[in-house]
Amino acid sequence: MSRFATGVTVFTTCGEHAHAMTANAFTSLSCEPPLVLGCVAETARMHDLLAPGSCLGVSILADDQEPIARHFADRARPRGWRQFGDLSWWCGQGTGVPLLAGATAWLECEVADVYPGGDHAIVVARVLGCGEGVPGALTFFDGGFGRLGAPEPVPTTFQASGVA
Repeated sequence: MSRFATGVTVFTTCGEHAHAMTANAFTSLSCEPPLVLGCVAETARMHDLLAPGSCLGVSILADDQEPIARHFADRARPRGWRQFGDLSWWCGQGTGVPLLAGATAWLECEVADVYPGGDHAIVVARVLGCGEGVPGALTFFDGGFGRLGAPEPVPTTFQASGVA
């Protein structure tokens, strides 16, 4: 599966057990209702913080946020709110989860269900709010980070030429 390119996200929780982790096993699940799916290893600190009804933030990292991805993947980083250190972030309006400034997009979610999936938990969450940030996305492929620049703008109007 290392040959399958993915986007890179940071999952966040809030409250007295605020925590964040880098994750690339993340996808859209349903449009109606809006649901997303993420996978969290049973050995991850985040695993025990995600139960039905809990809040989950998802910051979809921009192409220049590799240092942030590496920071939240480092098990030696501080715990709790201290792990956000000097990073620029804000608390989501609907849930209070930390959301990272400079991300290409963000979501505020409520965990709907958690299912066993081998050595991971499959977390299904309802999207309560979302927004867009900067263009361009950080990617992960074959064990390394990459960048997907902003696409060329698509014309919003169409004008046929040479048609009578």
